[in-house]
Amino acid sequence: MISGVWVPLVTPFRDGQVDLESYRRLIEQYLARGVAGLFPLGTTGEAPTLDEEETDAVVAATVETVADRIPVFVGIGGNATRKVIRTIDRLARFRFPGIVSVCPYYNRPTQDGLLQHFAALSDATDRQLLIYNIPYRTSVNLCNDTLLRLAERRNIVGVKDSSGSLAQSLELLARRPTGFSVLTGEDPLFFTMICNGADGGILAAAHLATERFVEIARLVASNDHIAARTIWSSLQDFIPRLFREANPMPIKYCLWRQGLIRSPECRLPLSSISEGLARELDPWIEKAKAVEGVYS
Repeated sequence: MISGVWVPLVTPFRDGQVDLESYRRLIEQYLARGVAGLFPLGTTGEAPTLDEEETDAVVAATVETVADRIPVFVGIGGNATRKVIRTIDRLARFRFPGIVSVCPYYNRPTQDGLLQHFAALSDATDRQLLIYNIPYRTSVNLCNDTLLRLAERRNIVGVKDSSGSLAQSLELLARRPTGFSVLTGEDPLFFTMICNGADGGILAAAHLATERFVEIARLVASNDHIAARTIWSSLQDFIPRLFREANPMPIKYCLWRQGLIRSPECRLPLSSISEGLARELDPWIEKAKAVEGVYS
């Protein structure tokens, strides 16, 4: 089972280039803070802005730095099935156990199209496959009936659930087969989802206050929901601020201010956060420097 707190890694840039020095430093930080897995080349990693050479360099750096200490699931997705399969084939030389693949975006396939798309990806690889359902970005929702048919396939092992519908998410938890992992991608719903049986979360906000997220997951797994709720209450006001402007701009700003990456730079069409949001985040960042990992 895939479980626990996973970090969908940012891709640091400096002067227009991928900053692998900062990237490796980030990986070591999250390994030390007890995350369960890492997910490079997702939306938080600005994967669509990377060329093939940069993509390969990020995968190589991730695999080399992690060195099998925790699982790495690489983001490989798109809205053209054959192109996604070609990327899967191109990255086959790297050693990582799994793939996170987003529902095809923009062209809005039917449920049958989604079924055939992910079946084709499943057939194209022996790696584990985690489906990413995020309809407010893709304009298509992978319905639970379709997802559960895909869950019957040997290497489709779970979902990053950002359906945007708590009712759909809870229904999925009630109906999923044994061994099929549900990890929330909705950071504000992390506590709610794990209390209702989700296996963990793939959380951009876990770049910050990482130990808090890890401890919440541990406490819920130990059935100490009251202690977990106390920690969660210290994060509830902070999390929405990280998504008030386009992800990962606010997260990169915070990481930069904490000295964890050398620049807050994003790639166009993403730019930088507003001065107003920076003024809101700065007090939280200063507190984090004083009390590592705590935001309240």
